[in-house]
Amino acid sequence: MSLGSAAHTSVIPSGIPCWIELACRDEAAAQAFYSGLFDWEWTVRRDPATPTGRYSIATLNGVPAGGLYRAGAEGPSGWSVHISVPQVAAAAEWVDSLGGRVTLGPMAIPHRGNIVHAVDACGAHVVFWEPPATWEFATGMPNTFSGADLNTHDGAAADHFYCRLFNYTSHQIGDGASLDYAEWLIEHEPVLYRYVMGSEYRPDTPPHWMVYFELDPARGADAAAGQALMLGGAVVVQPYDTPYGRMAILADPDGSVFAVIDHSRVVEGWGTAEVDDPYDD
Repeated sequence: MSLGSAAHTSVIPSGIPCWIELACRDEAAAQAFYSGLFDWEWTVRRDPATPTGRYSIATLNGVPAGGLYRAGAEGPSGWSVHISVPQVAAAAEWVDSLGGRVTLGPMAIPHRGNIVHAVDACGAHVVFWEPPATWEFATGMPNTFSGADLNTHDGAAADHFYCRLFNYTSHQIGDGASLDYAEWLIEHEPVLYRYVMGSEYRPDTPPHWMVYFELDPARGADAAAGQALMLGGAVVVQPYDTPYGRMAILADPDGSVFAVIDHSRVVEGWGTAEVDDPYDD
């Protein structure tokens, strides 16, 4: 999925992931890690929504690929997903009516549209974004956003909240029992995924988004995992094969977890890699 460059609000349908951002504890360390891993460059903007009033934008070949800011003392850290909406005020009302909770906004961000931060009905942090006409977000190429899973303990609550909010169709692609994994679709095209966390996670693991980054097949998941280690990160799950490609789950030096995937290495059935709880300290 790619929104392309200079995408106008009118051509970004409601319910499309339109941005990703990292709330971190050490901005300099995070920037160095992701620059080394994904060849990102950084610019700093003013942002009244962050604790420091500062927001760093990563670019790849001049196209924005994601954001980074220092998390507040009581705020969540890690990667989050922003989902496009036509009006943030209406989205905020829907969040409340569907059992979620607005935590910030709606508010305007200079030159970047309007946002509302929320906790959804299953307890995961999410941002709804009303992007401006000049919106750009790099996807569909190596070292950029490839997709995201909402990892939750309550699949029914997540399906109800997001499918009512965005008119998604939910389609189970696991067996619903040993693997409760669903895709959310708009007009038969998957835009996001929802996973009910299994025994590989501790029962008290908070709901969260798992953000995936696409890899160049010439590099692959194994090399990316090794590079993450050399850059001071960690390999949470060793590279393994899936029906979507060969992937690995990594963590940056701050402990924020994300996934990398090489879509050229597709197999039937799921790999048997041992999965560790990325939130087990």
